[in-house]
Amino acid sequence: MSTPIRTTTLPVIGPYDLREVALMGFGHRDESSFDGVMRLAFCTDALDSQVGVEVRQEADGLALTVHGDGDLDAITAQVARVVSADHDGNAWAGVCAADPVLARVHAEAPGFRPSNFCSPYEAAVWAVVSARRARRQGIALRQRLSAQHGAVFELAGRAEAALPLPEQLLQIDGFPGLPADRVPRLHAIARAALDGQLDVARLTGMEPEEAMLDVQRLPGIGPFYSALIVLRACGLADAMSMQAEHTRVAVQALYGLDHEPGDAELERIAEAWRPFRTWAAVSLRAIGSRLVDDRSIQGA
Repeated sequence: MSTPIRTTTLPVIGPYDLREVALMGFGHRDESSFDGVMRLAFCTDALDSQVGVEVRQEADGLALTVHGDGDLDAITAQVARVVSADHDGNAWAGVCAADPVLARVHAEAPGFRPSNFCSPYEAAVWAVVSARRARRQGIALRQRLSAQHGAVFELAGRAEAALPLPEQLLQIDGFPGLPADRVPRLHAIARAALDGQLDVARLTGMEPEEAMLDVQRLPGIGPFYSALIVLRACGLADAMSMQAEHTRVAVQALYGLDHEPGDAELERIAEAWRPFRTWAAVSLRAIGSRLVDDRSIQGA
């Protein structure tokens, strides 16, 4: 049976540059070039299917070519969250203009917006797969796991593999390169996802700090990864994580501090970033290294 292919459009408000989003290098994504297409392969939020999506920028927004089954409106909304096309870029530009440092960052890449995990489920799987190993090793392991146990889509001439659905993940008893102790953790994530514990609406219905504590009940998920799951998989634009050391380094370098800011000072500086504190922190890390000679601030 051939995979159904559908097309739709996604409007974008304000400056937007798909190239900047696609090349950001976040989680398992590590593209070094951009040919005009951002390729996404993922489990739907409903966790009932896998899809592949080709994202292209047009004059009036983003054009999506969707490979696979599932509710098209829901898939479109999920893509919007993943590529940060679900917020007002003009409002973001206004926040940047009011802060001299953010104004420099925004001027360097006016269309930059954060690239996010496709879902809390996928972020949690990445946390377990990538923990205590080099990022490139984690990326390679995730690719192999997805190709063998997930679903592979041909997207604009390139094969992209989506993670196994939770039911599929529960059938895996072992995998080459995956330490044996990670399998029970992945199974716990799969069961939590099926029980609705990793549902976007559930997590965003809590205060971010409460949601981060909630996901830390999962084995193998500590404070750092819980922040990634809540902030960078649910697509929160205005939340702060004190777990990202790269943010402190970036603030020190770009704001000209002679010390690394503590929690209270970081929170005070970030007040000017509302209601885009997440976007601001990511932008400082992802774009800031272009403005100062300090590669240590990188880390999206």
